Amino acid sequence: MPLVPTADLLHAAVGHRTGLAAFNVIQLETAEALVDAAEQTGLPVILQISQNCVAYHGSLEPIAAATLALARESTAHVAVHLDHAEDEQLARRAVEAGFGSVMFDGSTLDYEHNVAATVRVVEHAHANDVLVEAELGEIGGKDGAHAPGVRTDPAEARRFVEETGVDALAVAVGSSHAMTERTAALDLDRIAQLRHAVPVPLVLHGSSGVADETIEQAIRAGITKVNVSTHLNRFFTDAIRAYLTAHPEAVDPRKYVREGRRAVTAEAARLMTLFDVAGHGGARGTETGHR
Repeated sequence: MPLVPTADLLHAAVGHRTGLAAFNVIQLETAEALVDAAEQTGLPVILQISQNCVAYHGSLEPIAAATLALARESTAHVAVHLDHAEDEQLARRAVEAGFGSVMFDGSTLDYEHNVAATVRVVEHAHANDVLVEAELGEIGGKDGAHAPGVRTDPAEARRFVEETGVDALAVAVGSSHAMTERTAALDLDRIAQLRHAVPVPLVLHGSSGVADETIEQAIRAGITKVNVSTHLNRFFTDAIRAYLTAHPEAVDPRKYVREGRRAVTAEAARLMTLFDVAGHGGARGTETGHR
């Protein structure tokens, strides 16, 4: 199936008032697991490559090429997204590589510099029909914004979207990156206020630290795109650790990495189904009538 534009998946999710799964790629096996989950459930997924992932692999192009190839060859609806790019040039390279969307993260900049940098990314991306997500205020764990007490202001969010022309907005509502316990308390009232304040889909980062029930409540309150990374990484690592404990003689990485891949597929499929039914009836189908 051809690569699906991120915009198509986001607009369909908004229309059905369901959540859209956006899961981070760490290496090839992660991407394979996430695509398998999408095919098993018949639900769409966004594969996200972060700036940190690019740094780990040493370059954007190899991991991007592999992820884009998996997306194109899948029978599911799969989009590919650049996550948390603080480097404008990296965002440009992702656009040119064929990504359906990029997130420019200028949250550590002051407001005016964030707007100016985001506008530059938006102009280049929109010229190539690529969606742009941005962030207003830092998200915790990246040292900042989803730290206790930090919340996105609805009026400032409206102004930011109007001034930048971004297509989706990551908001600070109580979650934090890299949490290994699912104990984050979200400000559901703030999500509802933001939903009414801005005309673009809202994105929840740091969802690994949010319990199932709270994620469902957040989707009903107005969150559309739900980002998960650490939670799935834990399943991957726990499965490998269990295999190596049971088979201390193992030396072939294919045997234990396969277990990690299977664990990620199962949990990703469960989360995708949870997000899909969290809205009003869990209606399925894209704007063209299927997924």
